[in-house]
Order: sequence, then structure tokens, then C-alpha cells
Amino acid sequence: MAEAGEADTGRGTAHGAAVGAEEFGLRGPRGWAFRGVGFDAEAGSLVAIAGPSGSGRTSLLLALTGRMKPSEGRATVGSLRLPKRMAAVRRISALAHVPGVTDLDPALTVEEHLRERALLQRRFDGTLRGLLRPRAERAAETRDRIEAAATAAGLDREALPKGSRTAVRDLDRMEALRLSVALALVARPRLLGVDDTDLKLSDAERTAMWALLTSLTESGITVVAVCSEAPEGAVVVTTGAREPKSDEKSDHDNSDQENQDDESSDAENGDADSSDHDKHDKHDNHDDENHDDDKETADALAATGRA
Repeated sequence: MAEAGEADTGRGTAHGAAVGAEEFGLRGPRGWAFRGVGFDAEAGSLVAIAGPSGSGRTSLLLALTGRMKPSEGRATVGSLRLPKRMAAVRRISALAHVPGVTDLDPALTVEEHLRERALLQRRFDGTLRGLLRPRAERAAETRDRIEAAATAAGLDREALPKGSRTAVRDLDRMEALRLSVALALVARPRLLGVDDTDLKLSDAERTAMWALLTSLTESGITVVAVCSEAPEGAVVVTTGAREPKSDEKSDHDNSDQENQDDESSDAENGDADSSDHDKHDKHDNHDDENHDDDKETADALAATGRA
């Protein structure tokens, strides 16, 4: 667990935030999204949340960035402790490419997305003195902030089909991912969270994406990225299978006993139909495989009211 240091100055800081967790867990409407998570990562680290779809990866990302309230354990981001300082953690962190949270508008252009984000950032993140600056000075600051974010994200707007006027619907997956990262970087966060980092990317695109995130950590930003396979050199946090705790074992044992009782009752009454059960099981298994991601996203959105 990262130790609490000096008080965070908050917004606009250039350095990253150390991140750590201890016995960190979150329980959603369908049970535990993740549990027993523990790790320590220094400021400027690349943290990879690796695991299969539906294993609580997105929920953990949202919890570490102050968007979801954990059910047990604790975590720290810089000197801020979770869950007590969730609002403060949200102010120094930003999210990119999180389905249902940071979705891009396919009808808007790249320039419209970037300009809107910069204006919102200035409106809600600036000081009163900053808002009262001359219009030309504020416009120049907005342009500089957009340019810095796009450059850091590797978003070459001139190389797009219609330049900055290219609509999101016309972007390929890698370009859309870079735009989402650029929008998050407009806030100049100390902690950046990226979901589905390597989803549906080719080997070359995956390599390029990890190179981008690594370059951000070299600039001082701490990056937490959800992925199916962690890159070399990252701090790896796994959300896969784990040994159930005592209360989970008890629930499992009780469930097994109930299932045994049901089977005995079915056998005595002659009501079991093996053919129907086989078809039903196959159908359930197929549905489970197709909806793992939907369940995880639903749990995430059910437990948080806002990004």
C-alpha cells in the first residue's frame, strides 16, 4: 500500500500519483465484481489490469479512479485514500475508452470533441481569475491545451481523411482510441485510466498502443490500463479466478446442498427430463459467454451515478 505523503495540490500538476490497494473489493447487484485486490505502483507506473472478460476489470478501474465506491478494503491514489476521498481522486484522474462512460459521439468531428472538452475543462476546472482573463488569452490557452493533448496521444489530425473535420464515425479503431486518450489528457490528469486497451487491435496496433501509454508514464503520468494480456514491464493486477473467502465458501456449500436436495426430489418424482436440461444448459452457457462484458459494464454503471 502506498503511504500517504504530502497533500496533493490537485489539478494541473505535472507529476503522477502512486497507486496502491489492499484487500480491495467491490460487490455489485450480481455479487462480487472483484475482491482481495492488492498491489503497489509508484508514480509514473504503467499498471495493467489483466484478466478475462467479465472478471471485474472495468469495475476495478472505475473504483481506483474514484468513480465507484468499494465495498471492502482500501486504496490510495497519491496521498488520497479511497473510499473516503473519492471526489478528490476524481479531480486528479481521467478516463479514456470506457464503454458507457466516455463514449464518443459518432456525429461530431474530431475538432468538435477536442474543443468541447477543452471548454468544459476551462469552465469547471479553472479559477475565477482565469475565467476573467482577456478572450484572446483564454482562446490561446485552449488551443495550447488541445495541441498538447493531441500530440501526447499521438493523434495526427492532419493525417485523418478530412483532417480535424473528420467525423468520429469515419475513424478506425486505433484513431478513435487515440482521440479518447487525447480527450482525457486535456484535463492534465495525474492518473489516467484506459479500458479495453488491446481489444480488437492487431499485433502492430497493440504494440503501438502500449508504446503510447508507456510514453505517457515517461512524461510522469500514472496509467492504469485494462487489457487481456499485460505488456512486459507493467505492474500486473489480475482479476481472474481466485480462492473464495470463507463466506463465499459457505454460500457455495449451501448452494451445493440445495442442488443435491433438488436433484433427489426430481429423481423421486420422476419429473427430470435430461434432454430438456441439456438444451437449457447449452443455451445458458452460450448466453453467458456472449454477455460477460455486458454484465460487467452493467454492474459498473449500476454502482456509480456518474463518471
